[in-house]
Amino acid sequence: MNSVYDVMQLLKRFGIYVYTKDRLADLEIMEDEIRELYKMQMIESKEFQIAILLLRKEQRNCKV
Repeated sequence: MNSVYDVMQLLKRFGIYVYTKDRLADLEIMEDEIRELYKMQMIESKEFQIAILLLRKEQRNCKV
């Protein structure tokens, strides 16, 4: 996993599509969904960590 696109593809595997026309809101929703998948043990710890780091990095870039 190298980009937010890869995180979106991960979510898509579980039937989760996020698009609200607000990039920052999309990133926050994706983070919530990733957390839920991890809590339900649907994704591994490594996938969770990488996805969260990528989403937070992109959130910082959106706020600048």
